[in-house]
Amino acid sequence: MGKLEELLEIGLKFHGHKCPAMPLGIRAGLAAMNVLGVEHSQDKELFVEAETGKAHAAGCFLDGIMIATGCTYGKSNIRKLYYNKMAFTLIDQATGRSVRVSLKPDFFEKALNSPFVQKRRAGVPPQEIEPEITDPLIKRILSLDESEFLDIGKVEKTDVKKGRGIFEARRCAKCGEMTFVNKLRVNRDGELVCIPCSGYEE
Repeated sequence: MGKLEELLEIGLKFHGHKCPAMPLGIRAGLAAMNVLGVEHSQDKELFVEAETGKAHAAGCFLDGIMIATGCTYGKSNIRKLYYNKMAFTLIDQATGRSVRVSLKPDFFEKALNSPFVQKRRAGVPPQEIEPEITDPLIKRILSLDESEFLDIGKVEKTDVKKGRGIFEARRCAKCGEMTFVNKLRVNRDGELVCIPCSGYEE
């Protein structure tokens, strides 16, 4: 329980408010790591394919996954698929082994009827919901057996496409800002420019 409580404390500082979905993400991330026998990603050892979208609870869930796994947008070892599901796949980049984890439908349906979600539906910001509502939900999530709320798939083999870091940058001929060379484009005047100055989408 010590590691879980430590991650929860980090998660609350990072995430910004108390809610049930963020701790669910921590638990789900730890479960996936346990199945694959991997540790928190220090660099790009792990990769997350998140099936979440822009819905509020899904974002909170994903923050928990990032805290547990160490897969972050800054390290570019996470990708959001925008399926609007409470699910993700964790990939071990060294071996190509992966596992998909999702919330059990029955558990998710009941969670959507909780007092916390009712308050959110009424427009109450999460940080303004009474601790008497939020704290028991979080405490329950921390103590639940994984089998009560998670569907954990079989370990699969996944093709891993490893990229190399880009360490060369040049000034954009238009705005003068340093841009990594893989995102420079040649404009009509034959100048190397960044994407915003090029007029191209990508």
